[in-house]
Amino acid sequence: MKPAISWEGVFPAVTTQFRDDYSLDIDATAKVMEGLIRDGVSGMIVCGTVGENCSLTTAEKIQVMEAGKAVAAGRVPVICGIAEFTSEFAIATAKEAAKVGVDGIMLMPALVYSSKPHETAAHFRTVSKATDLPVMIYNNPPVYKNDVTPDVVASLVDCETIVCFKESSGDTRRFIDLRNKVGDRFIMFAGLDDVVVESIAMGAQGWVSGMSNAFPREGETLFRLARAGRYAEAMKLYEWFMPLLHLDARPDLVQCIKLCEHIMGRGTFLTRPPRLALLDHERAEVEALMAAALKTRPELPDVGLKAAA
Repeated sequence: MKPAISWEGVFPAVTTQFRDDYSLDIDATAKVMEGLIRDGVSGMIVCGTVGENCSLTTAEKIQVMEAGKAVAAGRVPVICGIAEFTSEFAIATAKEAAKVGVDGIMLMPALVYSSKPHETAAHFRTVSKATDLPVMIYNNPPVYKNDVTPDVVASLVDCETIVCFKESSGDTRRFIDLRNKVGDRFIMFAGLDDVVVESIAMGAQGWVSGMSNAFPREGETLFRLARAGRYAEAMKLYEWFMPLLHLDARPDLVQCIKLCEHIMGRGTFLTRPPRLALLDHERAEVEALMAAALKTRPELPDVGLKAAA
């Protein structure tokens, strides 16, 4: 059974914007979303890791979902991240997402608890069977300490609402391993910025991207070049982009990505505690990377993106 949906392309993990007092700034968040769509991204992930999901109340998550739905206005799919402590809490959030009318959910393993493989599978199965929304399973073992292996994903082929698998372990062989097990049953998404071209070569049809928040046109262009097999052009852009893409693999990826976004005039660098501002030497490092990237920012090949606003 092939997935009935057609998610593909770059889906930035959209940042959530805060005021100086750390209160949610929904208008600024909507402005960030509009800027990404204007610059040609293929979809949006709201309330993901980069969106500081676990630092938001349920009411705030609903506001962000509503903003995403309203801003997108059907132009691109909007998927909401679900990161909860228990399956019951995840189901409750999925029900709120369905009420808002988002296009799908990105489901993380139950947080905090380091589950056994069959427990991880049971969490995904339980939540997916409680919703009619399309589900993207999210694997990020470096951050969430639970490894959603190809065997775990393959055990979920009977769950009709599970349509997509996002792989952020950095091991691109898993795309082939999963395809060898279940064919094209699941849409496959890259989830780690600095292995995106490798992931596309291994069959990824989409990319949940952090750094595309700061450089959405570059991200979408890189993705389309690789998908089209235009690797000589893709590698030139990839090599330029790589120092920044490495930031997506750091523990402080949210602070780094929001700082880059701020430098580009697209959002604020503020993150909610426990995420604190980068230390002075860390900020200087990121600023130096951005200065070098902007100095050598390449002209982008034509991949069919609409003209920049």
